[in-house]
Amino acid sequence: MPELPEAEANRRRVEDGALNRTIEDVRLGRDVEHVELPSAKARQGFAGGRFTMTRRHGKYIFAGSRSGPWIAVHLGMSGSLRVHDGDDTVPDHTRLTFVFEGERRLSYRCPRKFGWVRAIDDVDAFVVQQGLGPDAMEIGGDAFADTIGSSRGAVKSALIDQKKMAGVGNLWSDETLYRTGIAPDAKGTDLGGNRLGDLHGAMRDVLGGVLDTDAQYDALPGDWLIHNREDGTDCPRCGGTIRMKKVGGRSAYHCPDHQH
Repeated sequence: MPELPEAEANRRRVEDGALNRTIEDVRLGRDVEHVELPSAKARQGFAGGRFTMTRRHGKYIFAGSRSGPWIAVHLGMSGSLRVHDGDDTVPDHTRLTFVFEGERRLSYRCPRKFGWVRAIDDVDAFVVQQGLGPDAMEIGGDAFADTIGSSRGAVKSALIDQKKMAGVGNLWSDETLYRTGIAPDAKGTDLGGNRLGDLHGAMRDVLGGVLDTDAQYDALPGDWLIHNREDGTDCPRCGGTIRMKKVGGRSAYHCPDHQH
């Protein structure tokens, strides 16, 4: 599932190619049953307006203007936002398209129908209503230590709890724990201040590294877990063996030889 870096790469795509253009129409794509999209009335409310800014909080992407309305986008398992021109081939599995004056288009692509697009009036109010914690790239070290260090459950579960901290999921929580040598099922309350500080720094480094590549995984260093994220493969850090276990009902890939 797309996490913070993947959401940010999509936000940048919208910012680079779809801002400050008059919206002429908002069109539904094909096969939109069971996909949450703005109503006809809400879609009409965008006509004549412009997206003048974008935001992101955790895994959520927003585009709108100071006076609104905004779109809130969740990519689901495999969704994406695509900027293209009218004479280009429409992306497959497009569920919604914003048609701008001229040839520019912004399409929401969602093959597996697990994502959604909502029309909202206020981003900050949306974040509160969703119960989201601080964005993972903005949370400070002390707040991180207080939040993760007070968790009596598995540290991996705390890292991916969007109400504690928004943006980290399965993939980058495993990468962060792998880098710091902390087992995914270690309790947050058992981690001292130094380890929590290391964990916070590693999380920022991991997320920042993925952001630097615009979430292009092939561009990440070869010793990252993502390239060896399979049960039974060799650990490039210590020569041990990568294993998968269930932690809080989620798959956790780790190296028990150096993660404790």
